[in-house]
Amino acid sequence: MRKIITSAAIAATAVALLGGTGIAAASSHATATKTENFQLMSTSGTSNKSSVIAYGAFTAAGVDTPGAHNTDTLTFPNGALKLVHKITGGKQHIDPATCLVTVTQTATYTLGSGTGAYKGVTGSGNAKLNILGIAARNSAGKCSMAKAPLAFHLVINGSGPVTMP
Repeated sequence: MRKIITSAAIAATAVALLGGTGIAAASSHATATKTENFQLMSTSGTSNKSSVIAYGAFTAAGVDTPGAHNTDTLTFPNGALKLVHKITGGKQHIDPATCLVTVTQTATYTLGSGTGAYKGVTGSGNAKLNILGIAARNSAGKCSMAKAPLAFHLVINGSGPVTMP
């Protein structure tokens, strides 16, 4: 579960801002900076992919896939964005009596390397990750971080300015 929490936290934090099929049409010479909000969610403690909803400057639903070097790919119907994230703080607690797992983290991110409708989109911002889960118990009755969790909820909310060409 420690690996799951770390992977989820990294993936999630990465998810920090992205996507959209509804980028408003703009002049090819004009740029616009607006606030983009996002929410990432997963109920799987074993999958490395999460769903993402982006809204604000553009609105879209997509999938976050973590990659190497704290870089995630946010894939939407009309293109993709790369999101590079850095965890800036957080804490984790496991209640040994109930096996309840709580994780909170903060992160910063930068957004770019867009394709399709997101070519030229850049941005940065802050995100907050929350995980609530129930760890499985091992054969000795102790909370196990090595087993898949019995329940897992991951929610990441992020916000920051994006510049669209």
